[in-house]
Amino acid sequence: MRWFVYEDQAAPQLYPIALLRPAFELVCGRESLRRRLQRWFPGAEWGACVRSWLAPAYAEEQPEAIVNDFVALQSSPVLMVNGRWMPAGRLQLQEVSMDNAGYIDGHLAWIALEQDEAQLLTDDDYAETLLGIARTRRVVEASGTMITRPWDLVSRNGRQLELDFADEGLSQPSSSPHVQCLGDERDVYISEQAEIDPYVVIDTRTGPVSIDRDVHIQSFTRIEGPCHISRGARVFRALIHHGTTIGPECRVGGEIEESILHSHVNKYHEGFLGHSYVCPWVNLGAITTTSDLKSDYSHVAVPLQGELVDSGLTKVGSFIGDHTKTAIDSMFNTGSSIGVMTLVLPGGRLLPRHIPSFCNISFGAVAANWPLEQGLHTARMAMQRRGCVLTATAEELLRRVYEMTADERLAAVNLAAQKRIHRS
Repeated sequence: MRWFVYEDQAAPQLYPIALLRPAFELVCGRESLRRRLQRWFPGAEWGACVRSWLAPAYAEEQPEAIVNDFVALQSSPVLMVNGRWMPAGRLQLQEVSMDNAGYIDGHLAWIALEQDEAQLLTDDDYAETLLGIARTRRVVEASGTMITRPWDLVSRNGRQLELDFADEGLSQPSSSPHVQCLGDERDVYISEQAEIDPYVVIDTRTGPVSIDRDVHIQSFTRIEGPCHISRGARVFRALIHHGTTIGPECRVGGEIEESILHSHVNKYHEGFLGHSYVCPWVNLGAITTTSDLKSDYSHVAVPLQGELVDSGLTKVGSFIGDHTKTAIDSMFNTGSSIGVMTLVLPGGRLLPRHIPSFCNISFGAVAANWPLEQGLHTARMAMQRRGCVLTATAEELLRRVYEMTADERLAAVNLAAQKRIHRS
């Protein structure tokens, strides 16, 4: 059966980390939901229904996918999967029928459509139409959870790493006599194409560890499970605690705990990163550090799009959007939200917890005087250093997000100006 993964109306609740990508491309565990679906249904035709302004860039990124083509979607029966679904196990086709629908806590996770039902879907209201069709079906309990906020990905990550390790049947203990394994060696997978220097410690007493191909891990690194290090990553004398995912082509040093580095993140230097999600092409300068616990151990509220949202959690770090750069010794407060393409220059104190997209920090306060063209130029240079290109379509997406976030940016800058006046 063909499958389509779709975004519903709650996708914007995952900003800022979902500003430049569909919700189902966010990472939790070893990979994104889209990649899981491709593993579960190899060779099947697939497509995606995304926010309209994401469609051109996503179609360029995934040329084999049918993106927002509702005529093609209607050509035959199709399995529709909610992009916020984080499954606890494989979805088997025998579970799916045309008279049931998978739900989690009242949220639709998946539903199969006949061809005539698929013809009811349009670009304007496909998510509402799916809910209407689902109300006519028998409710089946789906496994896992629904991701509603950025911190859900981080808090779920450790458990998802364990599930992914078991689902893929990974186990290939290191043959290197220099690697010290603490715990059960059957909970280790190390690709034969990985390079691990002497005096590396892998601790599986708290969960499994998987190391993908073309990874290089330097001496005096300690890795605690559950943890996954993706293809092409480089690890430099790091302390990596449990619940951490290091994405493809990342450069990692210092201390990391229960965090997700999506891909192409540069955290080469010392500094603590905890309970955080970091998007692609972010560069964290030396000693950049995130707080993830308040002094009074109370729940952390996060300023998402400028509005404080109670996470219900006591440990929450930072959520950092694509192409953001931080200077040496940047200090992020507990529960910080940093948008796309921000320039963070430390002001000798804790940084503002809300830094909207395309803003910079000037004398410790939010400002908007870093030109967009300079930010795009920096992005091109950073990507070229890794052999990648900022395409015209990707650049157009950044310009679109720049326009979309203008009101949030203006409100933050005005608030910062008011605070300066009051202090003076």
